This record gives sequence, structure tokens and C-alpha cells, in this order.
Amino acid sequence: MFDLSANLALPYMLGSQAQKHVTHNEALQILDALVQLAVLSRSQTAPPLAPPEGARYLLPVGVTGAWAGQAGKLALWSAQAWQFLEPRDGWRAFVLDEGVELVLAGGAWDMLPLPALTNLDGVGIATGYDATNRLAVSADATLLSHAGAGHQLKVNKAAVGETASLLFQSNWSGRAEMGIAGGDDFAIKTSADGASWFEGLRVEAATGRAVMAQGAVIEGALSGSAIVGTVSQTGGAVIERGTNASGEYVRFADGTQICTQSLGLAYDANWALKVYWSFPQAFVATPALSIALDADSLAAGSAIGAGAVSFAGFEGGSAAGAWGVLYAANGASFAAGDSCTVSVTAIGRWV
Repeated sequence: MFDLSANLALPYMLGSQAQKHVTHNEALQILDALVQLAVLSRSQTAPPLAPPEGARYLLPVGVTGAWAGQAGKLALWSAQAWQFLEPRDGWRAFVLDEGVELVLAGGAWDMLPLPALTNLDGVGIATGYDATNRLAVSADATLLSHAGAGHQLKVNKAAVGETASLLFQSNWSGRAEMGIAGGDDFAIKTSADGASWFEGLRVEAATGRAVMAQGAVIEGALSGSAIVGTVSQTGGAVIERGTNASGEYVRFADGTQICTQSLGLAYDANWALKVYWSFPQAFVATPALSIALDADSLAAGSAIGAGAVSFAGFEGGSAAGAWGVLYAANGASFAAGDSCTVSVTAIGRWV
């Protein structure tokens, strides 16, 4: 039979031993030191001057004085003397001046390893989780940051008819929801009471088309490069408008272009009033042209009244411009110095 126990090295009492109480008390003293092990420090290198009975220290490298040569051992102050116990792998100790629990493994004291963080029933941070909300966080904010580049927040559902969404609540009652619910179209819907819901926007998964089932109300002017700006059929504005010496123009993203101008027609050598209109923006082909006669202007600038005009229109039209002309009726003719003003419009395509 051995004299010491296998794990804590407690001394055994022998059958014929004298003063067995000494051996018994020594064993109790070691148990008192090691059970519920809590040390005052693991960084102190010099023994304290007046340690209390039962004071315990884990001795670091470089200890001095009465601790010299005992690095790595557990120092116990008992009966006015230091005892040194050899720790073994698997021992645990709570370090009071650091507030940490350590375990000895491979001859080194270290923090207890964390449990495996997989297949947990749930996690509650500053609050409790339940069977539905397996992850619950109570905080002023929750930060999800990148690990060097970007970051994605993924919400996955099992099948098309299920729900993958973000729900916004007020006092635990739903007020807004966005995501894919009951299908794969992305939708945004709102509620005033958490019971009746209205879909404000749906983007079709198959086409990307946006549908506003409740209609749209725009309060304020439509402005900015998304509405008015330089028109493009691939990523530009919806409407473009401008003015130059040849008139005004409006272009639309669908390819339509409208040009307008107020033209002053003057007498030419062919007994007519005529002027060439160079469109403020060119078309891709000859546009549809219209002319509106200003009767007051004709009466003021010519001896022939508005009722004596046989033709008002355009000649020689092209994608870049056309001649606006007026001819007099009943064999009459305009004369030098005659003039009038007309309003002209050209409608066609810019692309």
C-alpha cells in the first residue's frame, strides 16, 4: 500500500502508526487547501509579510524569498509556515485578484475553454430566448460588420410558399414588413393595427416590374436626375427638356421628341411668306409637322387677311428642319414687306 493518495497526495494512516492524529490532520489540511481552490494571486513574486492563515498563491516564474525555487507550485500559508503543493493537470483554481477561473493543462494555467457553440437550443443576449425566437437580443443597437470586405444578411425560407421577411413592430404589434412571403415576389406592406395589411409595393421576381397596388401619391415636385435630366434609355432620366435659338424641345425616355417654336414668316420671291425652321434638336427621320396661323399677326403684317390664305404648312421637311410657308388664296399674292407669326410643332423620335 502506498503512503500517499494517488490524486491529492494525502498521507494515509498506517495500522501500527503512532500519533495517527498528526497524519489525519495533515490530510485534512491539504484537503482544506485544495477543495474549492481560490488563490489570492498568480502574479505575485514575493511572499507577503503577514499572510492570513490558509492564504494560497499560484507561484509564477521569478519568485523570491521563501518562495524561491518553487515556481509553478501552489503555496499555502499554514501553521506559520509555507507549504508547497504540486498542481496536477485538470485542477481548477479561481484567481481572486483577476476574477477569472483557470484550469491546469499541459503544465500551464489557462482560461477554461468555451463550450462548443453549435447546435445550441438558443441564445439570449440581455434577454431570454424562446422556442420561436431562438436568438434574442435586447440592446440599443445591433451591429453586423464586415470581415475585410462586404457583409450579407441572409434570410432563407424552406419553400416558395413560406416566408422570408423583416418585420417591424410597435409595442410587439406589426406595422411594416418587407420580404418574400407566400411567393418569390419582393413586397413591402404596412399596417396600422397589426391585423389589416396593405401592400404598397411589389417587385415581380420573374420580370423585375414594380407594381403599386394602392396607387401612388407624389407630394412635391418631381425633380432630380431620375426624373428630369439628360434622357437615356439605359439608366438616364425620364424627361429631358431644353431651349435654344431654334425653339424648345422635350425628349422622353421612350424615344419620343416634341419641338415647338414661334416663327416669323417673311415675304420671299415666290409670292409667299416663308422661313426655314431648323429644329432645336434633330430627329432620326422627318417628324410630323403642324402649323397654327396667328390671324392677328397676319392682319397686322400684310394687306391680305387671314381668310385669304390658301395654304399654311411645311415644305422640304427633313430630320433636321423644314420650310414653313403661307400662300395667298384666289390669285392674290403677298408682297414685299408682308409678314406674319405662326406657331409650329414637330413630333417624332429622337432615337
